[in-house]
Amino acid sequence: MPAGELFFSCFTSDFLLAEADEWRAEAWEMMRIRSDSQFLFITKRIDRFAGCIPPDWGDGYPNVHICCTVENQDRTGYRLPIFKAAPIRHKSIVCEPLLEPIDLGPFLDSSIEEVIAGGESGENARACNYDWFLDLRRQCMEHGVAFRFKQTGARFIKDGKLYTIKRALQHSQAKKAGINYHPQIYTPLI
Repeated sequence: MPAGELFFSCFTSDFLLAEADEWRAEAWEMMRIRSDSQFLFITKRIDRFAGCIPPDWGDGYPNVHICCTVENQDRTGYRLPIFKAAPIRHKSIVCEPLLEPIDLGPFLDSSIEEVIAGGESGENARACNYDWFLDLRRQCMEHGVAFRFKQTGARFIKDGKLYTIKRALQHSQAKKAGINYHPQIYTPLI
């Protein structure tokens, strides 16, 4: 593995799952040893974080980027206070699948590098509204935090009309919206 590469950890699972407890120490050790590379993982189990970090974690490994997911206001209110208080050097918030409007304002400051948002995919996907993404973008702009509209989801409401969007087009349609926001000082990791 060449130096400088970005490794996505547990993207089909959750790095903080209880079932991962038996091998997580080995994964942390690899991240520590490979300080010449970047590691990123997404979790909805941030409440397990404090009990899962290695003894030498300190304020976080400089090459580890952790994203906390929130899908509605209830989970935002529960997970983000824990996430904000956690000793992590690189933090992003993932609002995916976005299921309702979310107020991230109390959690947006210079410790959050990016907010990534997307709708739900799949045959039984719940609808999401374009206005919710625009509001998240507004909040990010007000706080100088980068924002990326990652995907529309399968059922997408815009201007009061419900669209069914094929999986293959969900990322490109979000990109086509042109609403991503990246302050001058920010360089996206992913």
